Amino acid sequence: MHDTLLLFGATGDLAQRYLFPSLLHLLRDRLLPPTFRVVAVGRTGLDDADFGQWLRERLDDGDGRDADVLDDLLARTRYLSLDLNDPEAMRTALSQYADRPSVSYLSTPPDLFVPACRGLKAAGLLEGQSRLVLEKPIGRDLASACAINATLGSALDESRIFRIDHYLGKAPVQNLLALRFGNTLMEAVWQHRWIASVDILVAETAGIDGREGYYANYGALRDMVQNHMLQLLALVAMEPPSELSANTVRDEKTKVLRALRPMTARDVAIDSVRGRYDTGVVEGEAVNGFTHDSDVETFVALRAYIDNWRWAGVPFRLVTGKRMPSRTTEVVVSFKPVSHWVFERPDRERARPNRLRMRLQPEETIELGLMGSLAAPEWGATELQPMSLDLSMSSTPARRIAHERLLVDALKGDQTLFVRDDEVEAAWGWIDSVSSAWQEAATPVHDYPAGSWGPAPASDFLPVTLSTRGQRKQGGKQTGKPAA
Repeated sequence: MHDTLLLFGATGDLAQRYLFPSLLHLLRDRLLPPTFRVVAVGRTGLDDADFGQWLRERLDDGDGRDADVLDDLLARTRYLSLDLNDPEAMRTALSQYADRPSVSYLSTPPDLFVPACRGLKAAGLLEGQSRLVLEKPIGRDLASACAINATLGSALDESRIFRIDHYLGKAPVQNLLALRFGNTLMEAVWQHRWIASVDILVAETAGIDGREGYYANYGALRDMVQNHMLQLLALVAMEPPSELSANTVRDEKTKVLRALRPMTARDVAIDSVRGRYDTGVVEGEAVNGFTHDSDVETFVALRAYIDNWRWAGVPFRLVTGKRMPSRTTEVVVSFKPVSHWVFERPDRERARPNRLRMRLQPEETIELGLMGSLAAPEWGATELQPMSLDLSMSSTPARRIAHERLLVDALKGDQTLFVRDDEVEAAWGWIDSVSSAWQEAATPVHDYPAGSWGPAPASDFLPVTLSTRGQRKQGGKQTGKPAA
């Protein structure tokens, strides 16, 4: 386990909200080496004392529980102000830390990956067993991703490159593997013969505030679908790996991504919807709309198909958006109806199919929707009603920040929860097909009020389990029945 972490982008939002809190928790729980040290690198001109005070103000929760641990973390941290576009300055400032293997973590915009990699190489920080960690996104299309991967590959081999998708560090996401491959029930029915559709929803109440420049170059398709949502899709759809090793798991995920049917200009009119949030109300507060000169979406709904034997003909509906009514991530697997219906009520058309609903956040729950008889035995079991089997634990255990697990794995050298170069490129290949089809078809961006579930044309893409304004959505329409 390496004991030196060079953290680039140390004054950025990700570092102060997730990376340094993760290090604090790991140090508190004695999960880091005794000689662990942090070299924090940022653009802001600060010395060690100024940076320590800046960081203390953001990490000190005021209750004093972790005061000693915070002091320890600050004592282990050194700060450097560097321009990552200057390889010579990086070599001069950082070569002193090449005395032992290290992990360099690039929490920076993707346009700095290549120059930072060259500077680290010049400083001797990518030699031997040293490792490199990169935050998403890796580029903004297939061509730029390939260019970044080529530069990385010329500096160090793939076994020492760790591309982070923080969703893979979430315990509920890892539970998808346990649910799928640890249960005979799932193994038997996990294919097109029994599954009618799969819905993947990632909804956020947050907007684009403060990230307008970045978002104008990416949009929801590149920012969310290319990484988080396609990783969830791959975990749901992958073939069983022979073992839970890094390359074996990633081999199977890559096969899924390569099997995604490319979008065409004819497809996108039916299989996609773009949206941008306007003014509205989210969680009781009035919010402004997203206004920018670029033609960029904050909401996207897609219907994807995987052209292989297991999933032929099964639609995977992917929906993500900003300024939604609630923050939620869930996967809903809808099964096909039973082959022969023998019950009087409801009739076959009104019978609700079995559904497996896996909510990944904000709380972790697993529900299996079944049909059962609520009638007393003496009256005969001729009328069925929907019933939900709660498969969740009685109390949700405390979960670590996803980056805690990923930081430990990077320091240890375990790549299982990180994304390989060919995965990134396969995902971008499909995303590029969607983007090109949008451009060719001149696909419009529909406005939707902040606090709603997206533009009206996206209704049929939303999971039927979704609660919308006190009503439960059924087959693209809403019923007057209260949401459960």
